Amino acid sequence: QVQLVESGGGLVQPGGSLRLSCAASGSIFSIYTMGWYRQAPGKQRELVAAITSGGKPNYADSVKGRFTISRDNAKNTMYLQMNSLKPEDTAVYYCNTNPPYTRNWGQGTQVTVSS
Repeated sequence: QVQLVESGGGLVQPGGSLRLSCAASGSIFSIYTMGWYRQAPGKQRELVAAITSGGKPNYADSVKGRFTISRDNAKNTMYLQMNSLKPEDTAVYYCNTNPPYTRNWGQGTQVTVSS
């Protein structure tokens, strides 16, 4: 397994921005396709964005044009830049491999978008 720690969440007003970080340890980070996932209360966890080991990104339709996924393999870190945030983006955000491994789920980081 890999050890993953998410950070950067918080409370932001609609239209605001946040930058999430995912720090990886205990793995050869650069070989994995990685993803950001989120889970809102009462809903299933969903894939928000993914990025291949070579840096190719893909996004859920709901966040296209607003979110940017990136990675720095030298730092074993992945990022999610979230702009133009909406209340429906409120969720706990997690990072994991893509496809995810159950044992890798961590605590996540809470993002709350509210006026």
